[in-house]
Amino acid sequence: MSRPDARTLIETVLDRGSWKSWDAPPADPAEPGSSYADELAAARVKSGYDEALITGEGLLGGRRVAMVACEFSFMAGSIGVAAAERFAVAVERATRERLPLLAAPASGGTRMQEGSLAFVQMVKITAAIQAHRAVGLPYLVYLRHPTTGGVLASWGSLGHVTVAEPGALIGFLGPRVFESLHGYAFPEGVQVSENLHRRGLLDAVVSADEAREVAIRALAVLAADRSAIEAGTPPEEDLRPVEAWEAITRSRRDDRPGVRALLKLAATDVTLLSGTGAGPNEPGLLLALARFGSAPAVVLGHNRRVQRADSPLGPAGLRVARRGMRLAAELGLPLVTVVDTAGADLSKAAEEGGLAAEIARCLAELVILDAPTVCLLLGEGAGGAALALLPADRVLCAQHAWLSPLPPEGASAILYRSVDFAPEIAQAQHVRATDLRRQGIVDRVIPELPDAAYEPRRFCERVGRALEYEIARLLEVPPADRRADRQARYRSLGTPRPREARD
Repeated sequence: MSRPDARTLIETVLDRGSWKSWDAPPADPAEPGSSYADELAAARVKSGYDEALITGEGLLGGRRVAMVACEFSFMAGSIGVAAAERFAVAVERATRERLPLLAAPASGGTRMQEGSLAFVQMVKITAAIQAHRAVGLPYLVYLRHPTTGGVLASWGSLGHVTVAEPGALIGFLGPRVFESLHGYAFPEGVQVSENLHRRGLLDAVVSADEAREVAIRALAVLAADRSAIEAGTPPEEDLRPVEAWEAITRSRRDDRPGVRALLKLAATDVTLLSGTGAGPNEPGLLLALARFGSAPAVVLGHNRRVQRADSPLGPAGLRVARRGMRLAAELGLPLVTVVDTAGADLSKAAEEGGLAAEIARCLAELVILDAPTVCLLLGEGAGGAALALLPADRVLCAQHAWLSPLPPEGASAILYRSVDFAPEIAQAQHVRATDLRRQGIVDRVIPELPDAAYEPRRFCERVGRALEYEIARLLEVPPADRRADRQARYRSLGTPRPREARD
């Protein structure tokens, strides 16, 4: 397979002709006349590069960005003191100039000729990246063939979004070194980008051309100008009374639009992310970057169809959700959670995997999150799996969505040892959208005319407009005030107000 060198990759990913190098000649770390000095000289002649990575800036879809790229033909892309200093200087400049950072490693890891001093350079590089991320700047990574060792264990694994070349070797210990140390080959198919994507360690496997499009879409959300978003006019409500059991029945229709339909029909610049970024992956919980109108958001939501078919929400799914929460908090992006679940996984694996603790951690993160938060109750809302995504600054609810401690059949079984009383239980528990709004759990009910399943596009577009409106309003509120209001909201739920407050 033909793979582009660093300069060709940069020309492929960035707008043509926009690249400007930031590199000064590297300080030569080798003793004159040493074998290492000879190796460096030969590498410069053979590769046409002066070091194992190059840095600079360019335009990506018209947006100014910084970029660093390894060149494997220069001493296997290994990182020594000079390369690390070049990297750190570039990241620090990107931070000062508030530029998103793109990284494209292709490296065997630490430069062995420089020993321990080269090894600890990964700490310097990591510190520079964390300082860049700490001020809310996006960091995108494109792992190329091969990426191993300390490079993968530092700057190769810290991206907000991480994608990889098809068929790339990506692993901590290279297979040749493993076999030399252990006397047998490393298992095939493990350290391959496609396998790591399936395992939730990568967000996508894409060619260089596709990596450009992924980066453009991702930065349209991650680096969006939030000051230009306008709330517009509030969405109108036109609700027709529906009994609780009828709403529940409608919410369970197979043809009812779910979170994927919402993204397809009401959002733009959608970038699907995979897993926690540290493994494992769980298809029952969707994580994405998207825009609703002009409003950017991290979106995380229950993928109801997948949960029903073969993947009920377990602890791994909630760890994926917490990745989305951290991403929103770090970059100051609005977070949209979408509740649509028949309930969490009830199994030995889920119990031993810490399901209850993961629900608690989601609740704990959401109630104190710095980012603006909007929850959308889209369909079914049963149990802890629903509650884990509920706390938000604003809660919207589709007209036939509902929220309950258990599916009504489960509550009926507890109270009457029979599921036959589910309709009466649903009515008595006040699970409907209008009941939830009256209780202060929901802020806005989005009409279904007469049912989301009959008008999927119009319904999703209606939801998209409502999300844009709510996000725009929240962005006008100082973060400290948002957090205080959110905590006050949940502190007061169910608490009778003093008479003077009611008056």
